[in-house]
Amino acid sequence: MSYILLEKKLKEIADIQYAIAVLNWDQETYMPIKSSASRSRQIATLATLAHQKSCALDLKNCIDAALQENLSDEQKANVTLALKDYTKAVVLPEDFVNRLSMHTSEAYHAWVDARDHDDYSLFQEALTTMIELKREQASFYTTAHPYDALLDEYEPGATVAQLDPLFKSIKEQLLPLLKTIKQAQQVDNSILHNYYKEEQQWNFSMQILQHIGYDFEAGRQDFAEHPFTTSFSSQDVRITTRVDENDFSNLLWSSIHEAGHALYEQGLRDDMYGMPIGSACSLSIHESQSRIWENNIGRGMHFWKYWFPILQKQVNSFAKTSLQEFYAAINKVSPSLIRTEADELTYHFHVMIRYELEKGLIEGSLHPKDLKQAWNDAYQNYLGVCPQDDVTGILQDIHWSHGSFGYFPTYTLGSLYAAQFYAFAKQAIPNLESDIEHGHTNAFLNWLRNSIHAFGRRYTSDELCKLVTGSSLDTQYFFDYAHSKYKDIYKF
Repeated sequence: MSYILLEKKLKEIADIQYAIAVLNWDQETYMPIKSSASRSRQIATLATLAHQKSCALDLKNCIDAALQENLSDEQKANVTLALKDYTKAVVLPEDFVNRLSMHTSEAYHAWVDARDHDDYSLFQEALTTMIELKREQASFYTTAHPYDALLDEYEPGATVAQLDPLFKSIKEQLLPLLKTIKQAQQVDNSILHNYYKEEQQWNFSMQILQHIGYDFEAGRQDFAEHPFTTSFSSQDVRITTRVDENDFSNLLWSSIHEAGHALYEQGLRDDMYGMPIGSACSLSIHESQSRIWENNIGRGMHFWKYWFPILQKQVNSFAKTSLQEFYAAINKVSPSLIRTEADELTYHFHVMIRYELEKGLIEGSLHPKDLKQAWNDAYQNYLGVCPQDDVTGILQDIHWSHGSFGYFPTYTLGSLYAAQFYAFAKQAIPNLESDIEHGHTNAFLNWLRNSIHAFGRRYTSDELCKLVTGSSLDTQYFFDYAHSKYKDIYKF
């Protein structure tokens, strides 16, 4: 049976890709610095091998034969998606895949070195080469805008023509809300900026991760330069975080965000390992899972009604802080420099800045030598703040060193999907918020597992959203959520 043979071939490709993921995880956590050259070669070799198998004629023949068989709906979906993946992969020359993989490792180490020295110029050359490679990648596809080809890698079907008006609409709706908040009595979040020992923060985060359902027998948490999640199967999903002993919010919400990603991966069907349905729908849906846990749950009053008394017993600094003061502090709205530490509202301007700069870099209207100034100008224009160093400015994100152009818009899309999904979760689980107040998140996780995780890539983002909520993505859910939440905090 051709479908069975196709399963075997796709699982072999997955084995190689997950082996690459293990090497990448090690590279960003524990790998000795002198290993960088050999690691780059190892990853490039495996990436080339995976590409060869993904483009092999016998794989295409197997797909074609399977399409003629009497298959279940799930099997048909796997074969159809396998054909789509093959069609995209076969366009990319083997030499290009090898060059891109080699340079990705090199660019990552250049980025780390530049951060260590707080000097963008040490990364500029590697970034310039990466942009040239991503333009070359885009050139292999026929799209209305070269950036569309890169968007499709993370959010299938997304285009500049769709995203430009979306971001324009979000900006028009955000600005009045931010103006209202700015005119209200401001929130004091100084309690979050006392000295908190690394071990103390780490231990508390581990309690919360276990509480919300992250399976430590199928994963682990470590430190990294930039928090990320990586998966080698639904039974091995690892997250990383970072710590600032003078900022209690840094480690905790990075951990919760990454755990949201990990819960999605752990919820994918293990019996579909290597098959399209066994992988995530898209990056926007992935981000919806991280943002829904980080913000809708993890920055919600209901969650902290249960957890704040526990925190007060463990951390003396919070003993005299009221729950309302703490809740307001962790939701303070204020322009800032760091995307991963931004509040839920100004966060979208961080994403818009990156989206606009990426488009310029890929279309050629912006050169990497001018990127630092363009970044600083954009932060001044959008948020009224300007980085005083490169680490908190142009070098803060790891994504461009990975060649992840087209990824950033999925953060905003994910936040919008999260609000819409959460609204329907409350309908599906009438006692949801009462459950959360009493320390029970199992019903919510099970709802996510059954409504979103289990389908993998069977549906597009839009199809899945319609399946879960009855309609396509609607920004009104996010703004209804935001107005309700911040009206309570800022009393306007």
